[in-house]
Amino acid sequence: MDFRNWLSDLAAKVQWWDLLIALGIAAVFLICRKIFVKYVFKFLIRKFQRYQSLAAWMQAFEKPLSYGFVILGVYFGLKYALPLKWELDLQLIHLLRSGIVILIGWGIYNVSAASSTLLEQISRRFGLDASSMLIPFLSKTLRFVIVLLIVTIVGSEWGFSINGVVAGMGLGSLAIALAAKETLGNMFGGIVIILEKPFAKGEWILTPSVEGIVEDITFRSTQVRTFADSVVTVPNSIVANQPITNWSRMGKRRVSFNLKVAMDSDRIKLERAIARLEDRLTTDDQIDPAMIMVRFNEFQEGSLGIFFYFFTKTTVWKEYLAIRQELNFAIMQILEEEGIRLAYPVQQLFVETSSEAEKLKEAGIF
Repeated sequence: MDFRNWLSDLAAKVQWWDLLIALGIAAVFLICRKIFVKYVFKFLIRKFQRYQSLAAWMQAFEKPLSYGFVILGVYFGLKYALPLKWELDLQLIHLLRSGIVILIGWGIYNVSAASSTLLEQISRRFGLDASSMLIPFLSKTLRFVIVLLIVTIVGSEWGFSINGVVAGMGLGSLAIALAAKETLGNMFGGIVIILEKPFAKGEWILTPSVEGIVEDITFRSTQVRTFADSVVTVPNSIVANQPITNWSRMGKRRVSFNLKVAMDSDRIKLERAIARLEDRLTTDDQIDPAMIMVRFNEFQEGSLGIFFYFFTKTTVWKEYLAIRQELNFAIMQILEEEGIRLAYPVQQLFVETSSEAEKLKEAGIF
């Protein structure tokens, strides 16, 4: 029986009042949907608001449940209007089951969102901060699994077997593994970065390949905004296998340099200047008192070296530079007050007179 004959036969069996009743059934479900969403569901949300997990699940299933009324209305309307012995009745049941599976999967998909209350509670329970990439990674993995399960269940409902797909994947697994070697390496590198947390979003890092502020960490790569305001994308497999310096996690910031003063500086004045410089650093609230050294440490050609070693309490680059500037002016002032000059390149020339040259010739030197 072709489609036209089947359609004409179906039209002869279905009465117009049956269609009206079917539309009435669908309309009743639509009215129930509106009442449920507008009144009953909101009442339940307010009732169970103190139970955050339950409220999160209910909010995630709000839209799937509302569309569930539509599916049920269409199903029961068609079930009533169409003849009970209709040969496509089984397909109608398959449609109903597939719709229910999709709606349930939709609700669970919403629950697995990275911003959902449920995953936020998991994040707080494990002590993860807002910059951690573990929750987004877990969310994406769960969503992929949920979609895969929905497709599998709906496919099996319609008689599609996944055994052939699995067998095909098994035959091509070696080729896929070889082709996706770098991609898999980057994914595992991303997992290592997420679990070990050598850095997080917004932190300043330095590696042999890049230096800057971390903007994003994905499955494949890490994006770093350099101080030239460009974005560098580095594969996770490279980042995970390189030494990483995380400047943002410094407790304090080091200052270390040698200051050269004039070679003919007075010893007593130099000693007094060094004592004053160390006292200036010790009394500064912006300097960490645990380690402060100002020492006359070396003789150099044409200069004397004063070694400075201390730490600023702040690690913020802008504040650090402001402190360095303030201290540099203080050092200049103390050296000026003590009469100590800074060293500068000097070249000495010895000019010999003619009489001295003759004496050298007589001595056989020339």
